[in-house]
Amino acid sequence: MPFTVNIEQNMIKKYTIILLSMLFVNCNGQQSKNTTTPVEDTPQPTFQMATVPSILTSPEDRADFLVKHYWDHFDFTDTTYIHLPEVTEQAFVDYLDILPLVSYKTAVASINGTLQKAEATPRMFTHFIELYEKYLYDPNSPFRSDELYIPVLEYMIASPLVTEKIRPTHLLKVAKRNRVGEKATDFTYTLANGQSGTLYKIKSDYTLVFFYNPGCHNCKEITEMLMSSLTTSYLISEKRLTILAVYPDEDLQEWKNYLNQVPAEWINSYDKGTLLQNGEIYDLKAIPTIYLLDKEKKVILKDTSFEQLENYLREH
Repeated sequence: MPFTVNIEQNMIKKYTIILLSMLFVNCNGQQSKNTTTPVEDTPQPTFQMATVPSILTSPEDRADFLVKHYWDHFDFTDTTYIHLPEVTEQAFVDYLDILPLVSYKTAVASINGTLQKAEATPRMFTHFIELYEKYLYDPNSPFRSDELYIPVLEYMIASPLVTEKIRPTHLLKVAKRNRVGEKATDFTYTLANGQSGTLYKIKSDYTLVFFYNPGCHNCKEITEMLMSSLTTSYLISEKRLTILAVYPDEDLQEWKNYLNQVPAEWINSYDKGTLLQNGEIYDLKAIPTIYLLDKEKKVILKDTSFEQLENYLREH
């Protein structure tokens, strides 16, 4: 997902403000006088950004360099940083901001390199594992990404510092299902009249699978955005896009009470027996969850946002 924010400038501005706040001088350029005896403070640890060579001018090359050298000046042996989220965690978030700007291969290599450096200090390694889970796996994180979390899980499974392998092994198995570029898993859905159908039998250039819950505020917002979108409306009218709305939970009466809130031109269904969720056929840790599939039911977008969906459909 491309970002329009100039990450380097924002970081430089942030650290400049911090620096300026430490350099108070009076109007004649002299240091302000203090009647008390000055006390030498221990310098506060900071995060030092890698300096991008001036020869690199394109945004792609600069992002690539930053990702490869982002942690060059970070002392992974200094566990003080674990207790300084304003330094370490902020730097980590800024790092995640850059990862989507480079190739997946480069991003994975950088993630592995970071964990390898952290592994030299077990406490720091644990801290970075927790940060990766917090931002790449937690359903409430705007950085949530199975694709970027997969190399973290693979590293955990291979690392001797991680003694409990059951959970990361299970999470890896789920994360690798229905990946972008692969065929989505077929499943059976049931309509309000009791009739059933399967995902693979839907004939359409694009299929949007929308897992939702009647009591979900975000689901209602996404529904309204899809209804008001000229792009999706046009594609539906041209029979090039089919929206399959699926209720994956077990309160069938709640779903039936909500039937008239879903557009009539959508396929509105529920998962009989809650097999999708209980069997973890699809990773539904967050609701709503949206998949965009092509004509062959290969995954184009996984767990995507409305904005990403809209941009893709407009471009293609």
